[in-house]
Parts: sequence; structure tokens; C-alpha cells
Amino acid sequence: MKIGAAMFFTDYSMAPAELAQALEARGFESVWAPEHSHIPLSRKSPFPQGGELPKPYYDVMDPFVSLTAAAAVTTTLRLGTGVCLVVQRDPIQTAKLVASIDQVSQGRFLFGVGNGWNAEEMADHGTAFETRHKLARERIEAMKAIWTQSKPEYHGAFVNFDPMMTWPKPVQKPHPPVIVGGAFPWAARRALRYGNGWLPHRARKQYPDVAALLPQFRQMAAEAGRDLASVPVSIWGAKDADQLKRDRDGGVERVIIQLETAKADAVLPVLDRWAKIIPTVS
Repeated sequence: MKIGAAMFFTDYSMAPAELAQALEARGFESVWAPEHSHIPLSRKSPFPQGGELPKPYYDVMDPFVSLTAAAAVTTTLRLGTGVCLVVQRDPIQTAKLVASIDQVSQGRFLFGVGNGWNAEEMADHGTAFETRHKLARERIEAMKAIWTQSKPEYHGAFVNFDPMMTWPKPVQKPHPPVIVGGAFPWAARRALRYGNGWLPHRARKQYPDVAALLPQFRQMAAEAGRDLASVPVSIWGAKDADQLKRDRDGGVERVIIQLETAKADAVLPVLDRWAKIIPTVS
């Protein structure tokens, strides 16, 4: 099983390059950068994890910039968006960003995507909360066309463009894995429909540990005609080695450790503790 780590990169955290080097040196498989373009002062949308919205959500850097910095100083560490809010991004420009970072990193990019929860944030981008799921699907389908075709075109209800020329194409073929984030069962269904993996948070209000729902996910995959190997599961969050071992034995491909938004003196000792665990679960 693979172990990744995530951080809200801000101007008061470890720098992306600094953390990436530390992770690679300690045997981590991947680094993940989340995304919020901004947080509107209106707070009608509840934070999915409950309570007040943590400050780093307001302050986080752009994930593609952070991950490009990480790519420049590493050679094996994979680079993931955790997650990219595709409903708030132009698909043609985002397709170029994904292909470009996959080229710069020589095929190490993981395209984690999500449909979001903050209706006010989406509205500022011109996105309607009620139709965001269809919009996300069309944008991802359009990006796949751009990555895989020399003269791509796409015609949907929300995304529409005639044949175009756009390069570069990604190093990974047919394209970097599209790993669909979100809760069970809705995001699991979306992952099976158009994703190359599913990325749920460990716990949500609906369930204490998503790992217990993996048998249901496997049944859903069978009913959808998807080979489980084509939609591996990555779980966001872990408490200890015992939990990681249960995940490994349950067929989880990857677990991502959420790190504090902090400087090296606080983060590196945490990495050292997890580094001792990685060989026991890989």
C-alpha cells in the first residue's frame, strides 16, 4: 500500500518544495495539495466536517503552482491535487495545466478532482450548485478528449467547443489518472462512471470509517462492469499503524496523511514517526 501526505500550503507553512523533499527522503509515495480559490464572507454553506472552517481554507495557495515547485526538486514523488475543484475552472485551460505539470514531472501527476461543497464560492465562478455534478462530468470528459485526441471537440449541455489544436499532451497514457473525491455512495458512483480511482475522506457524518463500506463499493463496481483494478481506492486520513494495516488488508491502494499547516519544526517529527510505519504496510 502507498502512503501519501497532504498539506494546505500557505505563506506560513512549510514550502511545497521543502515538504516534497522531506517526503521523498522518508519513503512517502505522493504529496497532495488542496484547492480553494477563495472563501466568501457569507458562510451559509456548512463545513462538511463540522464546526468552524479552518483558517488554511482561506489562505491556501494554488495547487498547480505548489505541485510544480514540488516536482522541480523530486524525482520519484507523485504529485496530486487533493482535490482540484473542476466546477470552478475552465476545462480547456485546466487540461493544459494538467498536461503541462505531467510533462514537467515526467509523468508523476495524479489528478484528484472534486465537485465541491461551498455554494457561495461556486456562485462567484458562475457555477450553479444544483447542476455542479453534471458540469464536472462534462468538463472531465472534455479534458479527456483534449488529452487524447489531436483535434479534440466536445459538445455537451455545459461544455461546448469545436475541433481545436492544443498541446502538450500528457506523458501518462491515455492521461493522468482522474481520481474522484467525495463521500459514499454518490462520489463512488461518479468514480465508477468516469474516474480512474475513488478518493473518500476517512470519516464523514454518515459513517465513522469509509473502509467499512468497501465491500459495498466492490459490489457497485461489479454492477457497473468496472474491474476493481481500474478504480483503486485511496482514503484520506489515518490515525495509526493498525488502521493502515487494516486498509492494506482490505485492498486500499493508498492512504493520505493530513499534515498540520505548519513549519518544519512541527511537521518533520510527524513525518519521522510515519516513516517508521511505511515499511510495515507497503
